[in-house]
Amino acid sequence: MVKTLRLAVAQSAVPEDPTDPRNLRTSGAQIRALMREASRAGARLVQFPEGAITYPGKYVMSSAGPSTLAEADWARMPWGVLEEEKESIAALAGDLGLWVAFGAPNPLGAALRPHNSVHVVRDTGEFALRYDKRMLSHTEASFMYTPGTAPGVFVIDGIRFGIAVCIEAHFPELFAEYERLDVDCVLLPVMVDDAMRAVIAQAYAALYGYWIGYAVPAQYSATVPSGIVAPGGRWLARCPGDNRPALAVTDIDLDASDSDIHVSLRYARPWRRAARTELAGRNPAFGGAHDCAKTVL
Repeated sequence: MVKTLRLAVAQSAVPEDPTDPRNLRTSGAQIRALMREASRAGARLVQFPEGAITYPGKYVMSSAGPSTLAEADWARMPWGVLEEEKESIAALAGDLGLWVAFGAPNPLGAALRPHNSVHVVRDTGEFALRYDKRMLSHTEASFMYTPGTAPGVFVIDGIRFGIAVCIEAHFPELFAEYERLDVDCVLLPVMVDDAMRAVIAQAYAALYGYWIGYAVPAQYSATVPSGIVAPGGRWLARCPGDNRPALAVTDIDLDASDSDIHVSLRYARPWRRAARTELAGRNPAFGGAHDCAKTVL
């Protein structure tokens, strides 16, 4: 049976000042406009950057004022507006019959820092999965967020997706974990102006034989735009690098006949698995059971 899914990866403008509710309204409207565009392009899933509704700036949120880095004052976040925008995105996903993965903080109550999360919405408009970023930057861990604890896997039409976020690209064990969890594609949304981060994403596609969806904020796309990497490491589709909102669209085809994808999926990935198993048999230190993941079918 042919397994094909059309993936759209967006570069939307991500606001860093959530204290003005108009910024959240604007980004929410842009997300929904790109969702409609993705639907017209025949996409089954559309992916947005880290903190797509808002990625609160560390100095914007500082409790000591905008010139001093300190504990974030999350009381300044208009959580009600954020929730309304999340619900509007989910409602439109149901109307369009489109799966959506987008970033936004997730509150844990007044006494705790929020998670930095990716929210996955089904094509029925229901929230299917929330992946909470596990590996945080020094600033995030010191002043802003609570880390997550588990990988996130969801399945659309038989195709398995995993999620990693931004700085997690620097932790190869997370991407090896997703290979063991048998994903076909890892969504990697980022909020960074960093050309090397995209090179790392290509390397994981080459090393582990899965697709990578790489979503960058529009304001950083002149350095590296959003795009989709094939198993083997080749860019299949990319947005323009013009700092404007856009979509990159391509098909994830498990029966692809492209020579590089074919070799990566049918030869390199199975051979590397067999080699790892053989190595673990000779040296148990290289072994390891499958991790327990949040999985949505």
